[in-house]
Amino acid sequence: MVEKQKKLEAHIQDLTELIGVARTVVSTLELDQVLDRILESALNFMGMPSGMLAVYEESSDEMVLHVHSGLSPEFVQVNRWPVCGRGDALTRAAMEDYSIRYAPDMGAEEQQVKELSAEGVRAMVCLPLAVHNRPVGILYLYDFTSRHLEDRQLNHLSLLASFAAMAIDNASLHSRTKLMALTDALTGLYNNRYFMQVFPHEMIRARRYSKPLSLIMIDVDNFKKLNDTYGHPKGDQVLANLGKILSASLRASDLSFRYGGEEFTVILPETRLEGAFLVAESLREKVFKEITPLLGQSELSVTISLGVAGYPYDAASTDTLLSHADACLYKAKHQGKNRVYWESPYAATWPQRQV
Repeated sequence: MVEKQKKLEAHIQDLTELIGVARTVVSTLELDQVLDRILESALNFMGMPSGMLAVYEESSDEMVLHVHSGLSPEFVQVNRWPVCGRGDALTRAAMEDYSIRYAPDMGAEEQQVKELSAEGVRAMVCLPLAVHNRPVGILYLYDFTSRHLEDRQLNHLSLLASFAAMAIDNASLHSRTKLMALTDALTGLYNNRYFMQVFPHEMIRARRYSKPLSLIMIDVDNFKKLNDTYGHPKGDQVLANLGKILSASLRASDLSFRYGGEEFTVILPETRLEGAFLVAESLREKVFKEITPLLGQSELSVTISLGVAGYPYDAASTDTLLSHADACLYKAKHQGKNRVYWESPYAATWPQRQV
């Protein structure tokens, strides 16, 4: 009777903790917060000292590490790996049927993996996270001493894995929906709405830390004529390829936007006017060389005009900097198009090349 009472109390305690975990992981739709809470809750629930959580990336068909705890920098420097795991048989088996696998003592040579051995891991739990037989992530829990898990713990972990998978799936959907609201469907760049949110923040940051900031305004030359001659589908193709060039040519810290129609903007944090001019000139040349062939044998070519302005040289506020960049773009168009225009005491010494 006493033994049954103890088992019942342990069962109730596990369920109470599990309900707490479920409440935690479904209490937010922000993916990063969800992942942090899932890992923290799982470690607390199992009383294990370390673990990590990776999310499935469909485009690369890989697991990508997002959060970890209690592990060395050397261990987590491998931040993506195949869905079947990082070489351990436990993950391969778990991903075959999306069921929990665990090794109570990895001292046996056939179970050990070099990186796990170097980390000092002795016990390991692998929780595949899946929704409708579709992977969404994987959760690993580690211990540095051998430990045995009871059936009730494994059953409760299965429920936790279900909660976690649904939470990640919902959060990922929320993130994708949020991103769609901020991006332009045709070019894949951020949209004007997001530009109006980000630009003031970048200006505030530049002012606070006394850093330069440059802005490039871009307009596709003769775009109406291009549409009238080749049709709107070809015009859309030109814009889409311009978006690809911007995405591929800029630093990770730079931000590019479809400002509207055939106009684009680029924010270059911590970049002086001279550097922004070089970026703009490079973009101008790439557009001509890489997009013009899309028109085939034609007398027309695809070119862009660009206006460059910078903080603090040209303006001290978002409105004045944007206006100045727009004015420079207008002057580039007025002076014959297919050029970069910027104002500087030594601007005349910089080449305005024609392709």
